[in-house]
Amino acid sequence: MTVDIDDVAKLAGVSTATVSRAMRGLPNVSEKTRRRVMAAAAELDYVSSPSASRLASGHTHTVGIVAPYLGRWFFGQVLAGAERVLRESGYDVLLFGLPDDAAVADFFERMPLRRRVDAVLVLTLPLTVEQLRQLRQLGVPLGAIGVQAPNICMVGIDDLASARTATNHLINLGHRRIAMIGGGDSIATHFITPDDRRDGYRQAMAEADLPVLPGYELDGSYTADGGEAAMVELLSLPHPPTAVFAQSDEMAIGAMRALRRCGLSCPVDVSIIGFDDHEMASLVDLTTIRQPAEQQGELAAKQVLACLGGEPVRHELVPTRLVLRGTTCPPRSAAGVDDADGSTTDSRDPAGPTPPRRPTTGD
Repeated sequence: MTVDIDDVAKLAGVSTATVSRAMRGLPNVSEKTRRRVMAAAAELDYVSSPSASRLASGHTHTVGIVAPYLGRWFFGQVLAGAERVLRESGYDVLLFGLPDDAAVADFFERMPLRRRVDAVLVLTLPLTVEQLRQLRQLGVPLGAIGVQAPNICMVGIDDLASARTATNHLINLGHRRIAMIGGGDSIATHFITPDDRRDGYRQAMAEADLPVLPGYELDGSYTADGGEAAMVELLSLPHPPTAVFAQSDEMAIGAMRALRRCGLSCPVDVSIIGFDDHEMASLVDLTTIRQPAEQQGELAAKQVLACLGGEPVRHELVPTRLVLRGTTCPPRSAAGVDDADGSTTDSRDPAGPTPPRRPTTGD
């Protein structure tokens, strides 16, 4: 009779993943459990052979990860956290990037995960009912970061509440002309975060009875270059903003570059708050909303491993927090706050604050 890893796991009273970790000498296995696994393997005369055991058991010891982008900071951090947890548990990673409609359509038409993975992780990718059905037909545990659906493990942050916190920080400083640089047509259909952060910005503005002026919501493509271009456009408006909420630190850094090239100061002329706490944020002294990206990857990987071990589906939100640095301050009015139309409530300054100098070139 052929003996496989499932037989060892059953005799030792542990999961197949634990057997794999124990026999490969990987961490996160107690010495007592390791001895029990090795004793069970010896009793069954089992010798670990990765390829043979995978074929015999029907398990691949591989987790598929599907993401809209692979090269951007957030996704790199998430993938690093998830891969480390999976590797330490004896699992490989099969990675797919789906940055546009063509890639998404091709992926779900071919469904290259079939019979190749034991579980799937989806990172912030919006799924249609049909796409979700196709993933469920794989018959493996499904996990996600930032995607909520029935019977799917989920890890994420509250993007809407976090964006409100960012916007409220600017409001509480006294700003009234507050713009937002986010994600628009360039990415919104492939990445669910921009809509939630936009809604949080709008809610905070509405609650403070502040209008979102025409031209104050711009697409920065979640890149530094996009943030720079959006900031130049904002500075060209009849009433430029005194503060900007950028939905990512990369866009915020690009916006700061635009101000510098236009001879303006951040935060004296324009306050800027970002989102993520990118590794560069502290170097440029950027006020931001910190989210634990790598931790989300770790938690998501642990959730799918738990599901593989028979545990129930869980949803978990990790906290974010406001990190105060040097790119936000009150607006330039001597007292009071700027009105949305550029006037001021300060009777000692009837002309209102001096608006930022608008750029004469796109550079």
